[in-house]
Amino acid sequence: MAKVVTFGEVMLRLAPPEYLRVVQTELFEATYGGAECNVAVSLANYGIDAAFVTRLPKNNIGDAAINACRRYGVDTSLIVRGGERVGIYYCEKGASVRPSKVTYDRAHSSISTAKVGDIDWDKAFDGAEWFHFTGITPALSDDVAELTLEGCKKAKEKGLMVSCDLNFRKKLWSKEKACAVMSELMKYVDVCIANEEDADDVFGIKAPATDITKGELDREGYKYVAKTLAERFDFKYVAITLRESISASDNNWSAMLYDGSDFMFSKKYALRIVDRVGGGDSFGGGLIYGLISGMSAKDSLEFAVAASALKHTIHGDMNQVSVDEVKTLMGGDASGRVQR
Repeated sequence: MAKVVTFGEVMLRLAPPEYLRVVQTELFEATYGGAECNVAVSLANYGIDAAFVTRLPKNNIGDAAINACRRYGVDTSLIVRGGERVGIYYCEKGASVRPSKVTYDRAHSSISTAKVGDIDWDKAFDGAEWFHFTGITPALSDDVAELTLEGCKKAKEKGLMVSCDLNFRKKLWSKEKACAVMSELMKYVDVCIANEEDADDVFGIKAPATDITKGELDREGYKYVAKTLAERFDFKYVAITLRESISASDNNWSAMLYDGSDFMFSKKYALRIVDRVGGGDSFGGGLIYGLISGMSAKDSLEFAVAASALKHTIHGDMNQVSVDEVKTLMGGDASGRVQR
């Protein structure tokens, strides 16, 4: 299978058990995750040769973060050791009308202090066909933004497909800074992935007649967003995930894919959410798998949405499902009946 390289940060996730709040818990469940790392795990589970590139401290916590990726078959041999700490985030799961809440403790993490030259991109891209990053990574620091740009330039020089999930994080940078940095990076991107807010937050492209707080989506508005993005940056594909938030516990989930000529909409899934963190990353991993494994654009979209729907039922950041499980749901079996 083809080789995919992802680049970003893996963090220690500390979460209260069940639906306890941070202020009331005496215990935290410790797992690991991060946008690009989550994509690599999905792809490895699907049988893709997936490598994750980052920088981690040379200590026990750094070792544990690497092991968390390696246990699912991700190639961690390209991870650089250095810096002082692994970033942390606290995840408080919401329920009903109470939203989930994320609190970051990631300042001065090893990857955020990385610089141009720290990653051997020639070695990383040896034999690779695809490079994936998100808007979270260049938001970590100006140096990491330059390092991400270096990776994108080298990827295109070597003929790789490049994908990016815009993933705007207002706690990391301003909309103005995001627009300036991401506009430069988009010159090297073939596949752009966004949600209902990203295009507006990063590039000021808003879907008309849509109010995400009310769970109202308008298909024509998202066609406008996708087409505008594709024309502005010459993308081959634009994928937009469409989340209708009924509550923190119940969402409707679907997506759209634009290939420069056709607008494709997936089937819609009604979700009862176990853990929504990593939902977008599982979509990205599914879309990359579909496109790189020779599925049609429409089937790639359906695979990505089904994979992400399953992720919403799995605790933790990482999507731990197989191709067969995704295809079963993709084929229409959403009964949830016990398999014996």
